[in-house]
Amino acid sequence: MTVRFGLLGAGRIGKVHAKAITSSPKAKLVAVADAVEKAASDLAGQYGCDIRTIEQILASDDIDAVVICTPTDTHADLIEQFSRAGKAIFCEKPVDLDVERVKACLKVVDAEDATLMVGFNRRFDPHFMAVRDVIARGEIGTVEMVTIVSRDPGAPPVDYIKRSGGIFRDMTIHDFDMARFLLGEEIDTVTAQASVLVDKAIGEAGDFDSVSVMLSTASGKHATISNSRRATYGYDQRIEVHGSKGAVAAENQRPVSIEVANAAGYTRPPLHDFFMTRYTEAYAREISSFIDAVESKSPASPSGLDGLIALAMADAALKSVKEGRAVKLSEVTGALADKSVFQGR
Repeated sequence: MTVRFGLLGAGRIGKVHAKAITSSPKAKLVAVADAVEKAASDLAGQYGCDIRTIEQILASDDIDAVVICTPTDTHADLIEQFSRAGKAIFCEKPVDLDVERVKACLKVVDAEDATLMVGFNRRFDPHFMAVRDVIARGEIGTVEMVTIVSRDPGAPPVDYIKRSGGIFRDMTIHDFDMARFLLGEEIDTVTAQASVLVDKAIGEAGDFDSVSVMLSTASGKHATISNSRRATYGYDQRIEVHGSKGAVAAENQRPVSIEVANAAGYTRPPLHDFFMTRYTEAYAREISSFIDAVESKSPASPSGLDGLIALAMADAALKSVKEGRAVKLSEVTGALADKSVFQGR
């Protein structure tokens, strides 16, 4: 079976997914839609696909699945529309910036028995997957602590900051999902600190650029997250998991893994410059996993529920900063906090 794709959005992340789709022997990119005509035509010319409107893709019999890379405030509506149209859906995070809106959207997905996968690509990074495999094999015993460092090489434009939903919903949300993925338990309590240390214009826009978060589970396991919008040395992506019998870590990656030794000392190439190059393999594996779910008609993972919980963690972190206290996740999610996605795994 070849899964036939429609791509909604031909911007930066849309281009990343177009490359992943066209690199898979099980997929075909049929059409792209974008409000910017040149963006759509450039991508269509590169990959030999049609240019169609979203409405045309919605009604197309030759499209099985869509990848949603449009602005965040369109995601929930598009998910509902394509669920009702019988298309499988891959949506970039987040589903929406409002927890209640996400809940309503997921009700539609469930009612239509639609396939929905949310784009937490880091779960598919081969290095992070290897960490998870070590945990699953019991090599480090019971997981006790997780440390995640995620720092961007530079801050995005303030115009982007204003519509991003804030650093917790835009950036840290990936790390919230990764913390759950590695801990293997639901988060009970969120404590966060946030500052503006990189660009005062970010603070004037109502956001932060430097944050630290502590996550705790009911059993006492915890994870710490360090985020910054500025890492002068490159795209900083590291993970360490400490367990009862040892530890496992994933170090920063470079375009080439070499080391030069001479009279000046030991040097290595710089880190990847940003997510487009650092996570190339992760994006390919992510789309491959989605295709497998479509083919087998099995639940996709990360699911809509995974996306909802990560968003709730972001809201809890912001609440913690504003109120200066630890916040129970149940304060944000309500009864949903008892619905663990880890049950039955």
